[in-house]
Amino acid sequence: MSDAGNLLKLAAFDADDLAVISAQLQDAVLTVGNITYLPRKQKLALVVNRFDWEDAGGRNAPPFRRRFAGLQIARVRSVRCRNIRQNDKDAVLMMLSVGFEPRDPPSGEIVLTFAGGGDLRLEVECIEAMLEDLGPEWQTAAKPAHETSGAG
Repeated sequence: MSDAGNLLKLAAFDADDLAVISAQLQDAVLTVGNITYLPRKQKLALVVNRFDWEDAGGRNAPPFRRRFAGLQIARVRSVRCRNIRQNDKDAVLMMLSVGFEPRDPPSGEIVLTFAGGGDLRLEVECIEAMLEDLGPEWQTAAKPAHETSGAG
């Protein structure tokens, strides 16, 4: 059931906006080869396979939905990578979150955190990001699950 009217399109210009994008990208799957940094354009772009948490609601039974989405982050001065095999373009990553660590306002670091301890740290002039669905969804039987901590 694909409806072009349901395509997600979000922009982020502050940390609160970025938190909304982060929620939409939780458990998105991508390969290293789908990450592109364009230093001359000061832009990082990536294509992900996004789980539709909004559609899943509180349900624990399939069908669930996924769709391709593109994330663009502008005004990127530099990118640092930790615990990601950059030379293995087929390596699969699962996104956990997109966060912001402020420095000298409005600059800071946008941090893309992945399962397994990997992350990308983008030094940015300011927050300027866009998340956009790229096409129709497809059904999946799998819903990502997270362990809950007993601490707290």
